[in-house]
Amino acid sequence: MGDLMTIQDRALKIRQQILKMSMGANGGHIAPSYSMTDIVAELFFDDILTYDPKKPEWEDRDYFILSKGHGVLALYAALSMAGFFPEEKLYTFGRVGSELGSLARAHSVPGVEASTGSLGHGLSYAAGIALALKKDNKKNRVYALLGDGECEEGSVWEAVMFASHNRLDNLTIIVDYNGLQAMDSLQNIMSLGDFSGKFRSFGLDAADIDGHNFDEIKEALLRAKGNAQSGSGKPMAIVAHTVKGKGISFMENVPIWHYRIPNEQELEIALKELKMTKEDLGDYEKLSYRNVI
Repeated sequence: MGDLMTIQDRALKIRQQILKMSMGANGGHIAPSYSMTDIVAELFFDDILTYDPKKPEWEDRDYFILSKGHGVLALYAALSMAGFFPEEKLYTFGRVGSELGSLARAHSVPGVEASTGSLGHGLSYAAGIALALKKDNKKNRVYALLGDGECEEGSVWEAVMFASHNRLDNLTIIVDYNGLQAMDSLQNIMSLGDFSGKFRSFGLDAADIDGHNFDEIKEALLRAKGNAQSGSGKPMAIVAHTVKGKGISFMENVPIWHYRIPNEQELEIALKELKMTKEDLGDYEKLSYRNVI
């Protein structure tokens, strides 16, 4: 892929690394990470987020809060690609004593801003940061990526109300709206109805997009920046319609793949679709840490 990687190249590379990490650990949230991969790639590699990988705590950085902490494999891969830590560290994922666990943990991994995975808390944390930045007259932006099932938590809507009341136009909410939870579809468990309309009813700007279309993702993110620059006082909610397991055909839109790795037959299909060979995985069977994550 070389040094001049396209955004599509980067998203593919992230998906490849997610598979490699999961096969080495004999476990991982592959499908939930794949639905958000294109969003993460756009944030980190298309001039959206402001960051310095050599100074993860740089005071002028933008903040990315991964509220759906079980999708952290995509974040790990993006952070490594951005230069926060060497790629080799990715393949310690799941090892006893590794800093790279199956949920996001702040401070132990450069670039991970919040410990998340207990769903429903990340947006409140992000809104608090956004308010503090406003009070300090800082121009930093805050981005919070949520799962759609997570939005059944009442704490999410308390945070939305808080963000609207405090006119936090420096806050962008992105929902990975793949339509599935750990055990079943949202429709069967608790339908969200007119989802973007709910955000608008709280006074936010909102947009529905294809969460795998890089142009649509970027356009929505730039619209959020424009809201802040114009002093609109409106936080932005982006409802990104995605496919859980995007990139591997047999995983797409199948609930059982929330937390599971491929068997040998499935792995052959996955490798072909991700443009990989078995050699690209390395000695994954020897590296397997017997699912200690």
